[in-house]
Amino acid sequence: MTTELRVLRPSEWNQWFECLELAFGGDPETPEERELFEQLTEHERSLGIWDGDDVVGTAGAFSFRVAVPGGALVPAAAITMVSVASTHRRRGLLTSMMRRQLDDIRALGEPFAVLTASEPVIYGRFGYGAASRQMSLTIEKDRIRLDVPPGTDEVRLRHAKPDEAMAACESVYEQLVSGRPGVPAHGPGWERKPMVDPVSSRQGSSAQQCVLAERDGELVGCVTYHIKPEWEPAGPKGTVVVNDLAALDPAAYAALWRFVFDIDLMTTVVARNRPVDDAVLHLVSDVRRCNIRVRDSLHVRLVELGAALEARTYRGPLDVVFDVEDAFCPWNAGRWRLTVDAKGAASCRRTDDPADLALSVRELGSAYLGGESLSSLGLAGRVRELRAGTLAQASSAFLSDTAPWLPRGF
Repeated sequence: MTTELRVLRPSEWNQWFECLELAFGGDPETPEERELFEQLTEHERSLGIWDGDDVVGTAGAFSFRVAVPGGALVPAAAITMVSVASTHRRRGLLTSMMRRQLDDIRALGEPFAVLTASEPVIYGRFGYGAASRQMSLTIEKDRIRLDVPPGTDEVRLRHAKPDEAMAACESVYEQLVSGRPGVPAHGPGWERKPMVDPVSSRQGSSAQQCVLAERDGELVGCVTYHIKPEWEPAGPKGTVVVNDLAALDPAAYAALWRFVFDIDLMTTVVARNRPVDDAVLHLVSDVRRCNIRVRDSLHVRLVELGAALEARTYRGPLDVVFDVEDAFCPWNAGRWRLTVDAKGAASCRRTDDPADLALSVRELGSAYLGGESLSSLGLAGRVRELRAGTLAQASSAFLSDTAPWLPRGF
């Protein structure tokens, strides 16, 4: 078999995207979705593999800035639209695309890459580690009450058409980006993505609705949601599906959740993507009635290890030498000294000094955003302590005060 791996030409986008659709089940996206994805595609960062006239592999990247512990927004490649045709499995095509992508990312000077995995087992061999989690809630709202903070009643709520509220919702999102690791700052056009609402994806729910929260005429939050009305002989049994809910202060946040809980004829509230430390868990009277599930979300790959570790801050002073294994990006392999001062600022340099901790780049990727504990990885045998006491010290320094989270996919 002779295949060609190369950068996507704009004129080839439809054929390239059809390969992606087929790999994910063959259900075509709606015209609205296709138009948006084509506009957002960075063709110069999109790869395809051709077998003759056929596209048999796809991989893309978006140019984002991603929040890291300390609030800095760091350039990162957001890997997306990865697929291999089922007719061309087990021939090294995915490996060739991952190799080309990481080389290109390094050439662009982006310290790390991120992705969400259709199956988490796929990307570990390329050095990606699961770095954030998302929580889903199915709340029996009639069996709990909300304990809201002072000032909640001062928040004014009003309905807005989603298309007309697009800029307002994006404004709230942008103000919150640096406050939580893992949140990407998007470029132009991305404000449209949360508002795309094809009928085929609603599963019997209403069109998307939007409510804005204001105080003294100033926007302080927003929520988008779907309503799925259902009835049984005893009465209504509807569901509210929360898509995005964000606010700039606790009172506005509580007001939006209270609104969602108070929608008439609904007995259940579903939120499929919330941070694992979501404050709503402290507003509800019975967290057991929230039926919580947690799964992996954002995966991180350190591309330039030293630059990536220097880009974030840490919770305390640290002086540790890592012995890093990285077969796929060998320029990262070897010993690195990470030194952190009292303010959390870091320096990471090559060293010949004896190692304190031994691990692979995958574990560093998992710990990078501060949500996964190096100590926990150590208990799993994935981090080896070579000098007593250094694992606990490094683990504490890497943790973030707020859990990393990816509020919107890409």
